[in-house]
Amino acid sequence: MKNFLFELKEGLYISFKAILGNKIRSVLTTLGIIIGVWAVVVMTMAIRGIDESFQTGVASLGSDNLYIDKWAWFDNDIPWWELRNRKNLDMDNYNQYVDLAKLPLAIAPSVWTNQTVKHEEKLVEFILITGTTDDYIKTTNLSFEQGRFFNELESNGGRNVAVLGSEINKKLFPLGDGLGNFVKISGRKFKVVGLLEEQGSWVMGNFNPDNQVFIPIQNIFKYFHSQHFRSITINVRAANSQMVEDVKEEAIGIMRRVRGLKYSDRNDFSINQQEGLLNNINQTVGVIQIAGLVITGLALFVGAIGIMNIMFVSVKERTKEIGIRKAIGAKSRTILTQFIAEAAMLCLIGGLIGLFLATVTSMIIAQMDFPSKITPDSVILAISVSLLVGIFSGLAPAYTASKMDPVDSLRYE
Repeated sequence: MKNFLFELKEGLYISFKAILGNKIRSVLTTLGIIIGVWAVVVMTMAIRGIDESFQTGVASLGSDNLYIDKWAWFDNDIPWWELRNRKNLDMDNYNQYVDLAKLPLAIAPSVWTNQTVKHEEKLVEFILITGTTDDYIKTTNLSFEQGRFFNELESNGGRNVAVLGSEINKKLFPLGDGLGNFVKISGRKFKVVGLLEEQGSWVMGNFNPDNQVFIPIQNIFKYFHSQHFRSITINVRAANSQMVEDVKEEAIGIMRRVRGLKYSDRNDFSINQQEGLLNNINQTVGVIQIAGLVITGLALFVGAIGIMNIMFVSVKERTKEIGIRKAIGAKSRTILTQFIAEAAMLCLIGGLIGLFLATVTSMIIAQMDFPSKITPDSVILAISVSLLVGIFSGLAPAYTASKMDPVDSLRYE
C-alpha cells in the first residue's frame, strides 16, 4: 500500500510538471472539457430551476384544486372545434354549483382580460387582469407582502379595488409606495388594497400571480366584458389531496345537472387538474433533458478525444523517458498510473474552469429573473464527470506507455 501511494504521489508530481511544461497545449487540450463541464452544469441548473419554478407556481395556486372550465387544458382527445362550440360557463352556473356542492373547502369564480395598467407616467401593457370574488384567496396559497385581498363587501359591491402581483408592483411603484395608492386599468381608477409576495414561478408566464392584477369580478363584466361574452372558470379547492377525486365526481354530477345534460350527452365542460400541468411540465423537462444529454455528451466526447490525442502525443514525445524509468526498475503499473493521473489532472483542471464559468453564467442568468443556482450536487457532478472523462480518455495512451519495451524505448530518437 505504501509503495502504491508513493508511486501515485510521484506520478502526480511528474504529471503536474508535464502539464506546466506545456501550458499552451494543456489549455487548448482542456478546452473541450471546459465547454463540456460548463454545458453539463448549466443544463443541470436550468432543468432544476424550471422544475422548481413550476412547482412553486403550482404550490401558490393550491395543490388540491380543480378548475371547472369550458376548455380542456391538456385533453387532446377532444377536437378544438367541439371545445369552441361549448356554451360558456356563466355566473348562474357558478351560483347553482355553490348551492349544490357539499364537499369543497372553497369555491370561487374567475375570469380574465388583458389590459394596460398605469400609475402616473409608468405603465405595463398586456397584463392579465383576473376578476374574482373574495373567496378566491381561500382557493390559493397566495401570501401578502403588504395589505390584504378585497373583502366580501368590496367584492359584492363591485368596488374599484385591486391587488397587485409583485412584478406589477415593482414596475409601477419602484419606491415601494403602492399600498393605498391608485392605479388606472384601461383608464379606470382602482385603489390598491394588497400587494402579493413574490411567487417566483418563471415558467408560468402571464399566469404567474406575480404578473397579475386581481379585481372584483363584477368590474370585469361592468368595464370590459359582459357576463355572456367570456366563459368563467370555477376554482374549486378540496379539503385535502385524498378528497380531490370525490370532489371531482361530485362536480361532474352537479355540472351535468346545472347544464341540463341528458344521460347520453357528453360533458360540455372540463374539469382540469394540476396533475395535467405537472405531466405537461414533466414532458417539457424530459425533452430538455434529452437535448441537454445529447449536447453535453457530444461536447464531452470531443473533449475526451482531444485529451486522448494529446496523451498519445505526450507518450510519443516521452518514449525515451519511459525507457529510462523502466530500465532502472519502474513497473508497468507505475507508468500506467502516471499517464492516467496526467489525463485525469488535465480534465480536472478543465472541469474546475468549466465550473467557474458555469457559476458566472448562473449569476448573469439570475439577473434576468431566470431561476438558476449552483448547488453542491452540481459541483460534485462537474468534478466527477471531469475525473471520469480523464480516466477513460487516458487509459489507452497509458496502457500503450506501460507496455513499451525499455530497449526499444531507449533507442528512440
